[in-house]
Amino acid sequence: MYMILVYDILNDKESPKISRNIFKICKKYLVHIQKSVFEGDITQLNYMKLKKELGVYIRKDKDSVITFTSRSEKWLDKDFWGIEDDKTSNFF
Repeated sequence: MYMILVYDILNDKESPKISRNIFKICKKYLVHIQKSVFEGDITQLNYMKLKKELGVYIRKDKDSVITFTSRSEKWLDKDFWGIEDDKTSNFF
């Protein structure tokens, strides 16, 4: 499946450590697109692993993660405003 993941970490004294860990975990499974946005193909098994790993750091009362999924990237229209930097493109 194709996924877009967006996260938001509350800015407090713990946030730098939490943000670093969230970023590293997301980068293991998806492509970093923009600040706290990742996208890419992911299997159901890896999706479950990602969710479990993030669950260790996401504070349910302060932080959030939103995922958007689709069967394939081909079912997703992208419209860039400003600088176009399509890091998930397969064309060079």
